[in-house]
Amino acid sequence: MSTSVTFLGLGAMGSALATAVLTAGRPAVVWNRDPRRARPLADRGATVIDHVGKSTGPIVVCLFDHRSVHDVLDPVADTLTGRTVLNLTTTTPAESRELAGWATAHGIRFLDGAILAVPEMIGSPGSSIFYSGARDVFDAHHDLWELWGESEFAGTDPGLAALHDMAMLTGMYTMFAGFLQGAAMLAAEGVPASAFAARQAPFLAAMTESLPGYAETVDTRDYAGPAQQSLRFTATALSALLRAAVEQGVVPAALQPVHDLVNRQIAAGHGDLGTARIFEEMRSS
Repeated sequence: MSTSVTFLGLGAMGSALATAVLTAGRPAVVWNRDPRRARPLADRGATVIDHVGKSTGPIVVCLFDHRSVHDVLDPVADTLTGRTVLNLTTTTPAESRELAGWATAHGIRFLDGAILAVPEMIGSPGSSIFYSGARDVFDAHHDLWELWGESEFAGTDPGLAALHDMAMLTGMYTMFAGFLQGAAMLAAEGVPASAFAARQAPFLAAMTESLPGYAETVDTRDYAGPAQQSLRFTATALSALLRAAVEQGVVPAALQPVHDLVNRQIAAGHGDLGTARIFEEMRSS
């Protein structure tokens, strides 16, 4: 029989992870502060425990935040020596590294992970999870990780999975904010957001084809190429977009920071260089 897997935290994502394991015919042990969350999984054959100390096999932690991971694991840390813990709680890179150090101090085999999927995608094409930390832990349980989606090892630095996650989500939330600002501008004229989405989605998909070009520019740090849109040109476009938003009675909260960033670059004497040069102001020194 396959080794059981313990899941701590049965929110939407934790339940989806446990469900995928049960669907694959593997035994699962589940725990949640509110035991009512465990009932659907119990109906599918999961073993419900009333104390974290009763966990068996590798432990998958998918809780609310960094603090909650410590709240749940600290009281039983001394019983986890030699055990494997995978943290899939959303944490910052620094928090993931702190958890790895805590695990090492207690003799726990630790791996950090970042899920690039919504709960409904777990176990389906398109689901992807980054892992970082102990490579031997990643390799030892690769068959388990693959039940949830494509697994990619980001590196031995425990914070790298979380860093990839934070970077990806930064782009996502900025995109959503831009969409919502555009939708607000059209709403002022009675255009429904659904009609705007039908036009915006394929446009944004087409625009992503330019990302490799931007990546090459910032990797080489060559912002003087003739094919690049200059900061001055972008500043003019952004100013027009801000005016249009205000004319529609919309607060231009999504675009204002980008406008200000571009204009600071121009004020610093870089106006004739490509717009990608804003990367230099955002990057860490």
